[in-house]
Amino acid sequence: MNIGELKEQVCDICHKMWQLGWVASNDGNVSVKLEDGTFLVTPTGISKSYITPEKLLIITNECSIIEGAPGYRPSSEIKMHLRCYQDRDDVGAVVHAHPPAATAFAVAHLPMDRYTTIESVVTMGSVPLAPYATPSTSEVPESIAPYLQEHDVLLLENHGALAIACDLLTAYYRMETLELWAKTSIYAHILGGAKEISRENIDRLCRMRSDYKVTGRHPGYKHYREE
Repeated sequence: MNIGELKEQVCDICHKMWQLGWVASNDGNVSVKLEDGTFLVTPTGISKSYITPEKLLIITNECSIIEGAPGYRPSSEIKMHLRCYQDRDDVGAVVHAHPPAATAFAVAHLPMDRYTTIESVVTMGSVPLAPYATPSTSEVPESIAPYLQEHDVLLLENHGALAIACDLLTAYYRMETLELWAKTSIYAHILGGAKEISRENIDRLCRMRSDYKVTGRHPGYKHYREE
């Protein structure tokens, strides 16, 4: 995919996130690692509904702007993205958003660590809750670092969610899966409580990741909260 096509894909995903209600105002950010080691990123201070290719920036790993329209700068949350690329050489894209159902878990200080739907078991396993961190500070990358080696999707306490992947479309799909799983979990709670898939079938589903050509990391069977 050439840079023009990649910029169009970034814009398309930004628009989808806004249409789905995952971001409001200037929320959320998206980044992609380019072949030369630089990064294509969304700018700060603009709604994802208004993102267009010429508004996107290309930056270095030190946040220096290489390409971009005058007046635009990267989000202060880019530090979180760069930590993902620094700690995981298999990561090619990062998506951060505030999908309401998943963010509700983050606000309730609940990790999503119950193995209840087939798709979530295969694609992400459990999703931990990174501790509260003040936006724009080094606290944010430090808060997610302990989880990056095992997880491709994280909840950010009182904030939102983060998805990483080898490419942008996969990162976006992981965020979609997370939000649907969160909604389903809330409905199941209303109906009396979600029931986990049997451990035997969970292990079987995890082994099937290679058959489905699922990329990235998986924690196996891991709970972060007590029953």
